[in-house]
Amino acid sequence: MIKNSWITTQLSLLFFLIASSVSGQVYNPVEWSTTITQEGEIATLSINATIEDKWHLYATKLPSDDGPIATEVKFIESEYFTLLDGVIESEYETAFDPIFGMDVSFHSKSASFSQKIKITSTEDLTLNATLYFMVCDDEKCLPPEELDFTFDVKGVSATDMTASNGEGVGQFDGMNGVQSQIYDPVKWSYTAEKHDDNTYSLIFTSEIEDNWHVYSQHLQSDEGPIATAFTFKPQDGVELKGDVSEGEYHTEYDPNFEMDLNYFDKHAEFRQIINVDDASGKIISGELVYMTCDDKRCLPPEYLEFSFDLSKAIDAPMPDEGAISEDVNKKSLWGIFALGFVLGLAALLTPCVFPMIPMTVSFFTKTSKTKAAGIKNAIIYGFFIIFIYTGLGLLLSAIFGPDVMNMISTDPYFNIFLFVLLVVFGVSFLGAFEIQLPTSWANKADKASDRGGIIGIFFMAATLAIVSFSCTGPIVGTALAGAAKGGFLGPATIMFGFSFALALPFGLFAAFPGWLNSLPKSGGWLNSVKVVLGLLEIGFAFKFLSNADLVWQLGILKREIFIAIWIAVSASITLYLFNFIRFPHDSSSDKIGVSRFLFGMVFFILTIYMVPGMTGSSLKLISGFPPPMFYSEAAETFGGDGAKSGHLVEAEYTDYWEGLEAAKREGKPLLVDFTGWACVNCRKMEESVWTQPEISKILSNDVILVSLYVDERKALPKEEQRVEQYGGKDFKIKTVGNKWTYLEVERYGTNAQPYYVMLDANEKVLSGSAAYDSDPQVFLDFLQEGLKNYKK
Repeated sequence: MIKNSWITTQLSLLFFLIASSVSGQVYNPVEWSTTITQEGEIATLSINATIEDKWHLYATKLPSDDGPIATEVKFIESEYFTLLDGVIESEYETAFDPIFGMDVSFHSKSASFSQKIKITSTEDLTLNATLYFMVCDDEKCLPPEELDFTFDVKGVSATDMTASNGEGVGQFDGMNGVQSQIYDPVKWSYTAEKHDDNTYSLIFTSEIEDNWHVYSQHLQSDEGPIATAFTFKPQDGVELKGDVSEGEYHTEYDPNFEMDLNYFDKHAEFRQIINVDDASGKIISGELVYMTCDDKRCLPPEYLEFSFDLSKAIDAPMPDEGAISEDVNKKSLWGIFALGFVLGLAALLTPCVFPMIPMTVSFFTKTSKTKAAGIKNAIIYGFFIIFIYTGLGLLLSAIFGPDVMNMISTDPYFNIFLFVLLVVFGVSFLGAFEIQLPTSWANKADKASDRGGIIGIFFMAATLAIVSFSCTGPIVGTALAGAAKGGFLGPATIMFGFSFALALPFGLFAAFPGWLNSLPKSGGWLNSVKVVLGLLEIGFAFKFLSNADLVWQLGILKREIFIAIWIAVSASITLYLFNFIRFPHDSSSDKIGVSRFLFGMVFFILTIYMVPGMTGSSLKLISGFPPPMFYSEAAETFGGDGAKSGHLVEAEYTDYWEGLEAAKREGKPLLVDFTGWACVNCRKMEESVWTQPEISKILSNDVILVSLYVDERKALPKEEQRVEQYGGKDFKIKTVGNKWTYLEVERYGTNAQPYYVMLDANEKVLSGSAAYDSDPQVFLDFLQEGLKNYKK
């Protein structure tokens, strides 16, 4: 079915084109030119546009295909040069276009599209390129136009074609015949600022090349790229003040990782404020880890050691509250607060809490001497509810330490504990049993509340917390689990949001007692709320089991199974709300209210929406919640184009030397696969290229496949940790991933993944190298060439 927005857009576009053709004027608002910059074997070819005022030339990537036509630039390839990276375009604007009814990206006044190439010919060359584009102003659009361009470049001498260790420059290893390139798209610098004799800021600044991203410290899921992180070496007399803050980032859906990602482009700044007893001669040091990706590849995580000499700090004022408020930690805590607040509202609608609202408010308003005193006591009561629950959050942080929430989100054992906990809570909500605190606690708190005054009000709040635990306890557990990555303040923040929502009605209804008449009466609907929450808790429990399964790569809870569980949960809620399923504490009424029917329809729609996810649909509305696409059963039998194919091949070896010994022992060539856990294009190759029948057969029978994960963070034994030199820089080898990264860089002159080389028993390259290419024939040719040379 064609979307209405698409029809509207295309009719608007057709109208503009007709209008431009009958206006009696020939428009030519863009002038084109070309430039060439060449240094030895590397040349940059640029197509430049000068655009008249009020006209727009559209970018090469647009948010949707339903609007104007994106600019397309294509350089015709030949055997005499190699394209390095993709086409890089100049900076463009993105704004809402009321004509097309969507955000569009466009250039105004000028634009440039550049392609870097590596020349492999000694003869002068003429290169060809085509450009397809469309321009519009506020009233009309011109028909799309295609232009041809030629570039005359000089051939290079043999000396220019030797391998180079320059940053970001293509390399060619003549001995092994391996085409390679070292990428270094991020430059870091460190600055210390002095605010007073004891307060300093440590500032980390990164300059990022165009089209590359550095990721935030705070990512929505651990299933995507690696978040930026900072570790400081502990020192006496040095106190870290809060967490590392960071500047404004972008949040966009990434179709490769299939989730929303927080990232920086072009520039990023991180700041850690510290307090020191004595700054003289003080050096602050530690380690920074980050990961960078562009649209085609991700580089291995980089581990950089940093140091700040406080004696060289620059005098600067303390950042004002406005600047700090923009800090992403605040944004993260606001999100955690909002989650707690929503869960607090849900707790209000449970049978243990909702009936207490009119009873408690009436008690304060009727037993107080004046209305003002009643309102004051109700507000104090609400304050103590907040105090008790927020204190619980702070107590958790004090017991477990500042990293409690990170542990919750990453440790597989803790995730399994949360899975069991939420399943138990969910089953209790369904009526199988009740989880209650000891009755003696409630009796003692209730007796203490008879003292009156502020102390009595405090124990009344404590009584509510204890008595209602069978309803609020499971929700509190869910809230604490949802506070992942909130740092030290995470548990306290989510408990503050939870308790604020719980306490709010007591103060409001005490101030406006007439509102009590509008409250719905307690009844069976409260138990219905409890059952729905129980089913949701059981569904969310499987998210924590999925986290553990992904870390351990057990294959128990792959994407289809996870989605099937949530389809079952959503369908169960639908059937329950439509009275097809009954639980022990439900009333016998056959009537369905309007609200219950509407909520049932919401879950019915959610059930239908998730069904295509069983066959590989991306389910963008819940992206990042199910396991990623590559962690699915479909990947074992289907290629990326959906065609049935060979099985998903997995490497038998993950250690280079073990694989090499096996290749010598079995008389087969060694296929080395430099890959990464967070490498999206690696997964695409494995799912859509390796699964092709001919390729799958070769990988399974004719070669020894070794996969080397360059982002494997397992620490090497101390005796294997070392520092090597490459390209005039220290290369620290501390983890298994560092070891394989250095092997790739030192032998083959590249640090990109995926990267494939086929070797014989003497570690000689048999067929050059291969990288990501969605065309299976390219990879098949690479394999067949290697096998042919091995048999010679």
